[in-house]
Amino acid sequence: MNISINAVKFKADPKLEKFINDKVAKIDRIVDNATKCEIILKVEKPESENNKIAEISLTLPGQTLFNAKQADTFEEAVSECVDSMRVQIDKYKERYK
Repeated sequence: MNISINAVKFKADPKLEKFINDKVAKIDRIVDNATKCEIILKVEKPESENNKIAEISLTLPGQTLFNAKQADTFEEAVSECVDSMRVQIDKYKERYK
């Protein structure tokens, strides 16, 4: 699976990129036919709380799954996205068995 991380208007820290790659690797173990996973990181209104947004787009045969979460840190947002993506993957597997 091809993984791309895009940070909008900032440079992602290497620790954050490693964290994201480790989390997304868990998705790759669940579904074996994913071709691409794109992660977009954004900061909404830097002066406010709960302003980090993570979006995950997972390309599978016949469908693209998408999830976006907002949290205080990118790690929290990515973790929540991956957890929600697992639910979507389970539904995808049921539908396309």
